[in-house]
Amino acid sequence: MMDDEKVVEVVDLVSHYGDKLVLDHVSVDVRRGETVAIIGRSGCGKTTLLRNMVGLLRPTSGEVCILGKDIVHMKDTDLLDILKRIGMLFQTSALFNSMTIFENVSLQLLEHKMMSMSEAKRRVAHVLEQVGLAGCEDMMPSELSEGMKKRAGLARAISADPDVLFLDEPTTGLDPIIASEIDTLLRDLKDQHHRTMVMITHKITSAFKIADRVAMMHSGEIIARGTPEDLRSTDDPYVRKFIGEVFVAEHERYGSN
Repeated sequence: MMDDEKVVEVVDLVSHYGDKLVLDHVSVDVRRGETVAIIGRSGCGKTTLLRNMVGLLRPTSGEVCILGKDIVHMKDTDLLDILKRIGMLFQTSALFNSMTIFENVSLQLLEHKMMSMSEAKRRVAHVLEQVGLAGCEDMMPSELSEGMKKRAGLARAISADPDVLFLDEPTTGLDPIIASEIDTLLRDLKDQHHRTMVMITHKITSAFKIADRVAMMHSGEIIARGTPEDLRSTDDPYVRKFIGEVFVAEHERYGSN
């Protein structure tokens, strides 16, 4: 269920690290209810693009609009209001080891006074059930497997019912069975709960399984974009070579998942 509203819109984004050009006039948009995957080799600029999208970096030039608001030129106090409306699943899950799963997942809800304690308890129980961790509120991160930690991080990311969910390498470091379960969980969030998502991944199988559209980056530029089927059937020799190499490497390492 997609509509024409652009929840995320990046226009002619240029970004440098010192004198090094990292993003070269990148443009991409994400509509409500859509999942867009950003793929490419390490060092291609996809992580820098994500950091610009969520306001962690300010670009050299260009626009990043979240929910129709240009966050590039926004005051920090106004940016905070926008950031409250997005969710982020970090590559390492980024759970606080000294806090219970309930405390981790409810952190934003209680810190920003979005809910009372009783409301937060109901909300946390609901999102933990959504990600397959029902009843884990009192557990500590050290008691969870890596796959469970990723699920807990996802529960925290969706706890405040964000308008858009950003996913940074959501299956990195997971064994193939757990990685496939996370892929299925993300697809269910998209299909059943109509989540709007931006996913950074080097896994072709994940991108093609979850995303409505895929943007492929190379040397700081988007060189191909379209549906998974568009990229599978492209005549571009570099894209075909990349997809073929990565797909074969994934299956050699993980098998079919």
